[in-house]
Amino acid sequence: MSAEHTAAATSLRSAGVMLAFAVVFTMMMAATYRFARPDIEAAREAAKMKLVDAVLPPERYDNPLLEDTVELGPTPALGLREGGRVYRARHGTDDAALIVEAAAPDGYGGRIDLLVAVGADGRVAGVRATAHSETPGLGDYIDPRKDRNKHSPWIEQFRGRGPEPAGELRLKKDGGELDYRVGATISARAVTGAVARALAWTRAHAAELYAAPAGSHF
Repeated sequence: MSAEHTAAATSLRSAGVMLAFAVVFTMMMAATYRFARPDIEAAREAAKMKLVDAVLPPERYDNPLLEDTVELGPTPALGLREGGRVYRARHGTDDAALIVEAAAPDGYGGRIDLLVAVGADGRVAGVRATAHSETPGLGDYIDPRKDRNKHSPWIEQFRGRGPEPAGELRLKKDGGELDYRVGATISARAVTGAVARALAWTRAHAAELYAAPAGSHF
């Protein structure tokens, strides 16, 4: 056998070994994911419920909230470029609250993702920042986990507030009623504006959102 044939045979064997290794590795990874998937999904569900419970106490609803949802397309009023989701809370046969995904595009560090719960009475039930890039130790007080005031976190000011009287959902610096931290006005103003817009949008569409079939697109 010539040297060329020997080299070709060696290359083919090497390629075959590499292909077999790739196939086996892919199968192992697929099997691992298949077995781990239930745990991954359970962790995701638990993380979602932790956020939901932060904006709406569990005793206020008794339906499977993560399954009772409406999908949103791009919704400028909520700051959603690629869409989002509305979770519907019910207690027995009564509507309890709508939990809306929203975003403030104008945070100091960029986009701030939010969950805004609006009760059936049309008032804010709770707000949480779910993702942000605000300056540590300065603007990140919008996140109660980072807020140094553990007794009364800044974001808890929104609970129970509605759209009236005019200007209620604005910072004191802007003629409203909400406090802010000196030196970090941009973060607070961005969140406040996003909450006000989310509240107005949710109140305007509440009847349709409560009535829409679960899993439908709005």
